[in-house]
Amino acid sequence: MEETARPLRPRQVAAVAVGNALEFYDFVTYAFFAVQIGRSFFPAHSPTGSLLASLATFGAGFLFRPLGALVIGRIGDRRGRKPAMLLSFGLVGLAVAGLACTPSYRQIGPAAPVLAVGFRMLGGFALGGEVGPSTAFLLEAAPPLRRGLYASFQAMSADVAVLVAGLVGVVLSNLLDEAALDAWGWRIALLGGAVIVPFGLLLRRSLDETLHDPAPAAAPPPAGIARIAVLGVALLAGATTTAYLLDYLTTYAATVLGMPTRLAFGATVTVGLCSAACDLLGGWLSDRYGRKPVLIVPACVLLLLVFPCFRLLDQFRTPLALYAAAAALASASALSTVSMIVVVTESLPRGIRSAGLGLIYAGAISVFGGSAQFMVAWVIAVTGNPLAPAWYMAGGVLVGLAAMLMLRETAPIRVAGASPGPGGGRARGMTGRRPPAGSAPGRTVQGRPGRR
Repeated sequence: MEETARPLRPRQVAAVAVGNALEFYDFVTYAFFAVQIGRSFFPAHSPTGSLLASLATFGAGFLFRPLGALVIGRIGDRRGRKPAMLLSFGLVGLAVAGLACTPSYRQIGPAAPVLAVGFRMLGGFALGGEVGPSTAFLLEAAPPLRRGLYASFQAMSADVAVLVAGLVGVVLSNLLDEAALDAWGWRIALLGGAVIVPFGLLLRRSLDETLHDPAPAAAPPPAGIARIAVLGVALLAGATTTAYLLDYLTTYAATVLGMPTRLAFGATVTVGLCSAACDLLGGWLSDRYGRKPVLIVPACVLLLLVFPCFRLLDQFRTPLALYAAAAALASASALSTVSMIVVVTESLPRGIRSAGLGLIYAGAISVFGGSAQFMVAWVIAVTGNPLAPAWYMAGGVLVGLAAMLMLRETAPIRVAGASPGPGGGRARGMTGRRPPAGSAPGRTVQGRPGRR
């Protein structure tokens, strides 16, 4: 049956965004306090060994993301987006609180790292199941010509979480000494995110379901899904590599550049501010000019900036150089982030959209995002080359750029030749009837991808 998109109320947008925000707050906070968490759970003969063990545990959470995307994503496609989002958010909260409350190695011995890895895996499972249902919900609830803008609120919530995590890190690092940060400071930072879980669950219970006629479980996948999956993984591989290396700037500034922790955390604040501002702009631009232009142009700019920025850091090693590099790289990256998620989601049929997007996203982030920080830290430790993050980031951008060039345009304004109406409603050059809220542009009545 035909579904008409009803504008989301601010409370409903917040209900969806809060899960994404907690996801990034948790993972980014772990990255920021990787040194302190390493000392708590992984005592080693050298600081580098402790840090690598901590980052390996950080990456362990990513291994379970594909499983969560499959299990919770299928719930989202069969029973509805709402129950899937409630389950994933509840498990995320349990994982965050569990890690924050796990005693240190000194207190319970080898059980401490075992519990830490276990909670990271639970968190990875939950977060793998969060992206698909929540993104599908936002796009299905959005008017067709405003999908990019609606989806940008999810990306913006992630970057606001990065900003908040950075501010928390700045405050704690200025108020506490190193011993206190190692003992309990990082725990306070994690628990600060866990307190929003009850409120987030209440908000999500008020959501209206967007999947009104779940597709049968035995429905065959449409043609072209394999191509979409491969290109989607490559596209998101570049994005997630860049994102997690930007999050790593705080650790990089403290361990490689030798900056005080309180100054290094300023990089995170800068990344969060610039990214949050550019997310909304990128979503709006993708609705107006199409997904591909907003994917390709910022990626080329990012590729031109990455080496000059890291050379600037290596040469000057000052807070001003750090914040300038962080602002430039984060802005270029964030402008295209929303379009990446939207173009993959719009390309997938509604009946497999939740699990499909979740698996594509989880596959990319598990292999590339989960390993990025560990690999860069290892390469720096082995070679002593401070430009290792630049080479790694540039490689990810090139992979993503190649996928961008092969993807088909999915923005309704480019596919149908329409232009946005004054209020984001009807479009000139289109019929008065809106397409179904959950339908992807360019599909035939059989649900197969059409030619664009």
